[in-house]
Amino acid sequence: MNKKEKILITGGAGYIGSMLTPYLLKKNYHVTVLDNFMYKQNSLSTNCIDDSFNVVKGDVRDQKLIKNLISKSDIIIPLAAYVGAPLCDRDPVGAKSTNLDAQLFLLNELSIDQKLLMPITNSGYGIGSKNSFCDENSPLNPVSLYGKHKVEIENEALKRENSVSFRLATVFGMSSRMRLDLLVNDFVYRACNDKFIILFEGHFRRNFIHILDVIRVFYFGLQNFQKMKSNAFNVGLSTANLTKIELCEEIKKQIPEFFYHEAKIGKDPDKRDYLVSNKKIEQLGFIPTKNLQDGITELIKGNAMIYNKVYSNI
Repeated sequence: MNKKEKILITGGAGYIGSMLTPYLLKKNYHVTVLDNFMYKQNSLSTNCIDDSFNVVKGDVRDQKLIKNLISKSDIIIPLAAYVGAPLCDRDPVGAKSTNLDAQLFLLNELSIDQKLLMPITNSGYGIGSKNSFCDENSPLNPVSLYGKHKVEIENEALKRENSVSFRLATVFGMSSRMRLDLLVNDFVYRACNDKFIILFEGHFRRNFIHILDVIRVFYFGLQNFQKMKSNAFNVGLSTANLTKIELCEEIKKQIPEFFYHEAKIGKDPDKRDYLVSNKKIEQLGFIPTKNLQDGITELIKGNAMIYNKVYSNI
């Protein structure tokens, strides 16, 4: 790469962005991060010495600012979002203005030559057919406001030629801007600290992916952009389509004293339940490198440094 391509990452100080930013700097890109730092995080502080790093404190809903930043960028990775069904349900107005309106504005400002790597969620599958895998051709039936916005944005993004959409599985693993409200991270935290958990609707099934493999898939998308553009790709561990009960069983392998029990009353506010196929991106050559047990081991170590629930989006 002779001339450094310029990447704009909105929400780049968040759970994924704070790991993606230094990775792309090491891959010889120039990276500008836009973030409002709403969680008071300093997760990018060690990158400030790098001449190829720039940080802007601001809001993705600031249209004048977005226009200016986009005009200086070759590649856009829009991570800024109200992430997760609970947060969006708590503030639906903020969710719509950030996850939908701001994203639509951003899409409309892109030139035909600019590349877009759009992180979506596989929660758009909603409730899948029992024992039937959801692939990229399966109907989308999101059951949350978060999922509905993501599906709408993906539809708009893929109307332009230079876009790739990643339908990310539920992410797990340590980050310099940690989140404990993600399912695996939350369950391991409870196993380490409370030693027990009460499950609601433990048969609900999700797919999972380690954060380092999420970082790798963005770089994979940049390296294989011409083959991947105008397409959506599921990104998850094919070995980790697990129910919540099965997830607890995996955690118990490393924390034997962990006790879990399924309550017969109570409901999970997030109704997702599906099996996911990741064959499409695997056939292109992307294979995850971290399995669930790797992540559980990592999280057990990390929990020695985590002392409360400030590491959450809710």
